[in-house]
Amino acid sequence: MSDVQQHQVIFDTDPGIDDAMALFLLARHPAVQLRAITAAFGNASVETTARNALALASFFGIDVPVAAGAAGPLQASARREFPAHVHGDDALGGMFSRLPACQRVLDPRPAHQLICELVNAQPGEITLVAVGPMTNLALALRQDPGIAAKVRQVVVMAGAFGTHGHSGNVTPVAEANVINDPEAADLVFTASWPVVIIGLDVTQETVMKHDYLAALRGKGRGAGDFLWEATRHYQDFYHERDGIGGIYSHDASAAAYVIEPSLFTLRAGPVRVVQDGIARGQTIQDHHKPTGASTPWSACPAQQACIGVDAAGVLRLYAAAFE
Repeated sequence: MSDVQQHQVIFDTDPGIDDAMALFLLARHPAVQLRAITAAFGNASVETTARNALALASFFGIDVPVAAGAAGPLQASARREFPAHVHGDDALGGMFSRLPACQRVLDPRPAHQLICELVNAQPGEITLVAVGPMTNLALALRQDPGIAAKVRQVVVMAGAFGTHGHSGNVTPVAEANVINDPEAADLVFTASWPVVIIGLDVTQETVMKHDYLAALRGKGRGAGDFLWEATRHYQDFYHERDGIGGIYSHDASAAAYVIEPSLFTLRAGPVRVVQDGIARGQTIQDHHKPTGASTPWSACPAQQACIGVDAAGVLRLYAAAFE
């Protein structure tokens, strides 16, 4: 596999059941070299998500720095309740206690500082993969705006643009990672680095059905059994809410894009996030040709929003990580 081009990845995450699933794919695929894992609040408190990140890194055999980051959104008043009804009290579907004891400790640097240091050490090489609230990325931009010119690309699981009828999953228009910190998301989307947004438009087109998840058992050196058990809580939530007979492939789709971008259809245009009112957290892309009229999108860089996906291809790619 020496001819496989490697992506140098910092994984920014709030583990999270689907975060754990994405991390396993990134850890196992030869096209990815993980450089660090940074944790933020989101699916649980940052203390819980950082603890989960450490334990998952140890369980999956990932020897990279793990750093804790943002404990809340850029605007403290915007803090929301943690979604224990989706991911469980431990954010891993009640399975944290089933992970092997972890002796590793967190890197002493805050997540945004670690991001800045690694990007500056390898200009043009680092891909940031963010699958939680984008607060750590926003803080990194605030500390060192120059990193925007040094990052290879930013791939985020976030947002919804209404394609295929998919809109918000927390409010009628807002996706969870964005509404957890809309100010951070808008900062990330309007920065001068290349962003690919893997939103509900494609993640909810890719469903890991019950039998697909069950087939992971006994594979991946214990990871398949762990993820099967962790997804029981997650699947119950989606069965009750949407009746899909499985789970959506949210964060794993962002990992899949890094590895095989040809599975996704992109649409270019500046993206902004609604900051106020009942549409707070909505992601809106201006994908039309400029008309000359000034709008809040006019001075912003064009980013890529995913509007189509080869769902079967994503499922094949993910399953292959367990072979």
